[in-house]
Amino acid sequence: MAEFQTIETELMAKSVQELSQNAESKTLLENFMYEVSDGESMNAPVPLLEIPVVNIGLLTSPSASVEEMQKMQSALSSCGYIQVINHGMESSFLDKVREVQKQFFQLPEAEKKIYSKEVNGIQGYGHDHIILSKHASRNWADRLFLIVYPEHGRNLKFWPKNPKAFREVIEEYTEKLGLLTEVIFKAMAKSLILEEDSFLKQNGEKATMSARFNYYPPCPRPDAVLGVKPHQDASTITYIVQDNEVESLQVLKDNQWFKVSIVPHAILLNVGNQVEIMSNGIFKSPLHRVVTNSERERCSLAIFCFPDPEKEIGPIDKLVTESNPRLYKTIKDYVGNHFQRIQQAKTPIEAAKI
Repeated sequence: MAEFQTIETELMAKSVQELSQNAESKTLLENFMYEVSDGESMNAPVPLLEIPVVNIGLLTSPSASVEEMQKMQSALSSCGYIQVINHGMESSFLDKVREVQKQFFQLPEAEKKIYSKEVNGIQGYGHDHIILSKHASRNWADRLFLIVYPEHGRNLKFWPKNPKAFREVIEEYTEKLGLLTEVIFKAMAKSLILEEDSFLKQNGEKATMSARFNYYPPCPRPDAVLGVKPHQDASTITYIVQDNEVESLQVLKDNQWFKVSIVPHAILLNVGNQVEIMSNGIFKSPLHRVVTNSERERCSLAIFCFPDPEKEIGPIDKLVTESNPRLYKTIKDYVGNHFQRIQQAKTPIEAAKI
């Protein structure tokens, strides 16, 4: 146990970026090794999955919305992803979002550590997850995690002052995503022939949004180390600004891993566990992972949308029928339950099933 604690101390003292740059990382690399299932190989070729592109302008246009809604519903019911375009943000603005994130991770380590997360804290800069057992493997990623909405939930001591444009850009991006989220939830409801506020009601007035800025440095063992282990999101929906050049996000569909396509100026959206529960299993929360690259670094930004933590969620009544019986319980504080079960290497959504 003492040996494990020593290794953990060494790991916590260094960022993954530092480990990737030092020869001494070879020994510590063992703590990142991911044990794959029998017959599975992370070196095996993975086909590309072309994620359906959904035009928000068509979703909000009565004359052309039916076909676009059907495309969105079909995608979210199968692979759980859509590429969102015409979302109200210029391509140049999304490039700024990418740039402020990249500039932060390029800062000297001492400057980044000013924003280090506190013990047992969530917000701040640091490793992706804390090791809770000697059998757990780490993610090959550094991250900056921030609560970005509501405004009073922000802890600005963790918000980087360098680059100077960071706060302004992320605040604007959060505001624009808030407007987009309402459109998405209404369209999801309409696509299922529900009242347009059906998902919004369950979301509540005290919904929150959190940001995870991810940095994946080059990894010497991409055949055995993952940037993020397979998981589902605890959110209602998740927005991702992908790296424009490096394909690393993969999704499990029909028991096969696929690379997620890159559409440079689209925002990638995926269903989280809580919308799967609300939709009584119609919309699918995808199992996904991030692989590593031996030569190239990669950055991404994920914004997670969560309902009011004090509000109960469950399958929308009209989606429970004789042919589609109720699949999930009514639950509260799904996020707390989610992370507890993740650390226990369990699938959180299984606990919500009837």
